[in-house]
Amino acid sequence: LSRAEKLFKRSLRAPGEAKAAKQRLIVDLEGTQAGSADVVIEAVVEQLGVKQNVLSDLESRVKSNALIATNTSSIQLEDMATSLSHPERFVGLHFFNPVSKVPLVEVIRGTKSSEESLQAAMSFVIQIGKLPLPCRSAPGFLVNRILAPYMIEALRAREDGFWLETIDAAAQRFGMPIGPVELADRVGLDVALHVSTVLKDVVDSPTPSRILKAKVEARELGAKTGQGFYRYKKNRAQKRRDFPEPDRQLQDRLILHMLNQAVACFEDEVVEDLELLDAGVVFGTGFPPFTGGPINYALAMGVDEVIRRLTLLSEKFGSRFLPHPGWDKLRGRG
Repeated sequence: LSRAEKLFKRSLRAPGEAKAAKQRLIVDLEGTQAGSADVVIEAVVEQLGVKQNVLSDLESRVKSNALIATNTSSIQLEDMATSLSHPERFVGLHFFNPVSKVPLVEVIRGTKSSEESLQAAMSFVIQIGKLPLPCRSAPGFLVNRILAPYMIEALRAREDGFWLETIDAAAQRFGMPIGPVELADRVGLDVALHVSTVLKDVVDSPTPSRILKAKVEARELGAKTGQGFYRYKKNRAQKRRDFPEPDRQLQDRLILHMLNQAVACFEDEVVEDLELLDAGVVFGTGFPPFTGGPINYALAMGVDEVIRRLTLLSEKFGSRFLPHPGWDKLRGRG
């Protein structure tokens, strides 16, 4: 409530507007008012059993035409829907931190989500001033499926001896608003560890990152605890100003990984078309807008050149960089 009040004062400037918003925000710890809601969004801890219990309880108390949604970042809707009697009115509404600033919301359709529920979810997102991105239920959906390998590759680079600041600089000089190491700190290293575990096949890592696991075990969880890979003072990462310059290969390890995953998402039909995919990655990850998104950037570079550079990386760093077969479908575009 305290954070919401600060947000209202900062963003609602018309006389009485912030006060009115505060009065509309009601705390209902026991959930007694769930029956009056048109939309209910579950946002509890990322554990399947806990989510199933919450959703089952909610379904018994909400209106028969209420939309039930989950804010999960990585768990497939089909697994959660097994606890529901009416999975057709269940969708995903995945918001991104900080919610007050990131405009994108992934609207996830499960195999049993009805078209009516999907349209209601899209309408809701538009009405609250956000940008809806329709996605198919798949591990990590779109944004996390692309971000997770990017962040894990940054930690692999750290294990290879690169300075944290050098890794972040490699991404930021490409145009990313924040480097992957600081991004992991901002997301929360416990969350990053969970997502990387769920997406272990995507990040090509059967076991969690050693240094990421060590940080979580030490309860150094990033910005929220004041210490992660960086130390935080007044919410600012304390970085060294003098560090070795990043080279082209390091930048390729980070950025081409994202391009390869973007093609994989398109091939798996997580998003319906390339334009939506590019827009989703720009708004959801901060991929440089001037590039037009990862697919547009790859087409401008040339598919053959992307494949050549990925192949070189795979020869040096392993199979995670093997060019995805979906690149063949993009030849001739651009």
